[in-house]
Amino acid sequence: MVRHLAALLCAAAALLAPLTPPIAAAAPAHAAVPDTAVPDAAVPDAAVPDTAVPDAAVPDTGGPRPGGGPPLPIRGADVSSLAKSEALGGAYRYANGRRGDALAILRHDGLNYIRLKVWVNPADGYNDRSRVLAVAKRAKALGMGLLVDFHYSDSWADPGKQNKPAAWESLSFDELKQALYDHTYDVLSALKAQGTTADMVQVGNELNGGLLWPDGRWDNWPQLAALLNAGYDAVKAVSGRTKVVLHLADGGDNGLYRWWFDNAAANGIRYDVIGLSYYPYWHGTMAAFQANLNDVAARYGKPVVVAETAYPFTTGDDDGWANTVASAEPYPGYPATPAGQAAFARDLMNIVRAVPGGRGLGAFWWEATWTGVKGNGWDPADPASGNAWENQALFGFDDRALPALREFARR
Repeated sequence: MVRHLAALLCAAAALLAPLTPPIAAAAPAHAAVPDTAVPDAAVPDAAVPDTAVPDAAVPDTGGPRPGGGPPLPIRGADVSSLAKSEALGGAYRYANGRRGDALAILRHDGLNYIRLKVWVNPADGYNDRSRVLAVAKRAKALGMGLLVDFHYSDSWADPGKQNKPAAWESLSFDELKQALYDHTYDVLSALKAQGTTADMVQVGNELNGGLLWPDGRWDNWPQLAALLNAGYDAVKAVSGRTKVVLHLADGGDNGLYRWWFDNAAANGIRYDVIGLSYYPYWHGTMAAFQANLNDVAARYGKPVVVAETAYPFTTGDDDGWANTVASAEPYPGYPATPAGQAAFARDLMNIVRAVPGGRGLGAFWWEATWTGVKGNGWDPADPASGNAWENQALFGFDDRALPALREFARR
């Protein structure tokens, strides 16, 4: 989705089992704290000190799904900016105002997965191998699943740009393919070695136009296929249970998805899950999104997951940097309010749940923790850059978890 952001800123049964993260058999000692120990809405802020309940102790209280039945296997959040936010003083609070660990808050309200992007050599040192390992360890300790999103770049990769890492610029194609394999294997094997094996892996991000341009661009399918299959092989060499996701943007564009995945099939590209980005103010109607989701699941016989989505809870700004989406009603029927954001979260997850054959796995809210923290902007090379996304996070300007978090998690 960052092609839009940069433009505005700068100008399943066998499959479902491993996708549902295991909850540790031996719960932390403080896991005995019941869900009702501190009711979210019941206790005044001043009465709830930050240390009232240890964060990691708070079990999942997402609650039963409205209408009954099991929740979707994946109720996730991309938290790639979290480590930098925390380092710069970012704070997160439960809905009742008590300060806590962001991941514990997400887990408490019912999320069960995180998504982390990986850059090869980012200018600010974040979203690299070491940072991913650290956040993954925290999430797995809470019983959460892990999706690792390889960009194969030093910065953002999306439909508008798929720039090679600087260190790979002069490589021959065979060397580039090996570098992709080695980078993928290195990160995933390090995760496995520390006991946090990835459950899902994106080989590339928003691959509408391919990756590692120009070598793996859309107009050279044999080379694009060779690169993607090298990534697939690296994932499976580390863990055969890890599911490989191929992810496109523009989730309401069925013509794009048929063209891309028909070519993928013709060129022998291997994968397990189809990933989609869907932002309703950019990617078409929700009806078109639903039709595309249903079609690709049936046409290619694969489970589908919404790898990115989000919606604003306000038109306000919290960091002095203009927001990417500032309309009072970015999509008809869903105002940019906490209630409008929650309604969108509910309806999107219901669309995923309705995919025939149980092939709808769930969704990830993109950058749920990217709040307005000075220095944590969109450009890793520019500390003065701002965040144009804080009005679409799942935490408000008062740092409290928003209603959309629990609505998203209960589906």
